[in-house]
Amino acid sequence: MKKDIALYLGSGGARGYAHIGIIHELERQGYNIKFISGSSMGALIGGLYASGKLDLYEDWVLNLDPLDVLKLIDFSFKSGGIIEGEKVFNIIADMIGDTKIEELSIPFVAIATDIKSKQPYYIKEGSLSEAIRASVAIPTLFTPVIKEDMILVDGGICNPQGIVKQEDDSLYSIAVDLNGEEEINEEFQLKNKEKNRFVKKISDFFESKKVVSQKVNSIQIIQDSIETMQKIIADAHLENTKPDLTISIPNDLCSFYEFHKAEGVIHYGVQSAKSLL
Repeated sequence: MKKDIALYLGSGGARGYAHIGIIHELERQGYNIKFISGSSMGALIGGLYASGKLDLYEDWVLNLDPLDVLKLIDFSFKSGGIIEGEKVFNIIADMIGDTKIEELSIPFVAIATDIKSKQPYYIKEGSLSEAIRASVAIPTLFTPVIKEDMILVDGGICNPQGIVKQEDDSLYSIAVDLNGEEEINEEFQLKNKEKNRFVKKISDFFESKKVVSQKVNSIQIIQDSIETMQKIIADAHLENTKPDLTISIPNDLCSFYEFHKAEGVIHYGVQSAKSLL
């Protein structure tokens, strides 16, 4: 297998932590990432990696517990999204600084969706933090990004695989699919950290948002609808683009909002990559 690769990182909320583990394993095995693109969490992880800030981000998320995640939620009073998202994005912007995409040492593309034109929007230059913010703007959850005459939302709406045709077609292409249908490999998982009683109550709150007495809450309905649509599009996209290798992460590994599960999901990414490479 060639060691110079193009890496395509897909969308999937908190399952995107698996991208971190996969990148670690690729580097450990001597692969050179020469091009990277991504949608939603794939754009976030890819952009942080391309800017040399992924380790800083990883250190931060590994220390998040459910209470920390709740503190980061800033409810929006605007139309277009339940959450403003500024608390989280300000932290990420501080990590990245004023970095421009064209200044990165690795060619990088963030994918967003312009809901006015109903077309994908490929961000290849300009502010890296703004590009990431647009790509992760999950409809109805995060407020969209208004740019010129466009309304930009999550890139996973139109391109959940994060695949972009790049100029150097000699590169070996690896895609990471966060919507896999296979069963979770229990051998890959870490035990959950011990929680104090208060943090456990917060964690139980997140779990309750999945299904409560067989009644699905509205946020879960929205997200499940989006993920169903993305799964259908992703399968078609993979069939048409045919990357050389696809690393698949089960879609039930964790819910899209379980951002307190970084350690286990990162580890799962490492083991998934190791088993295929």
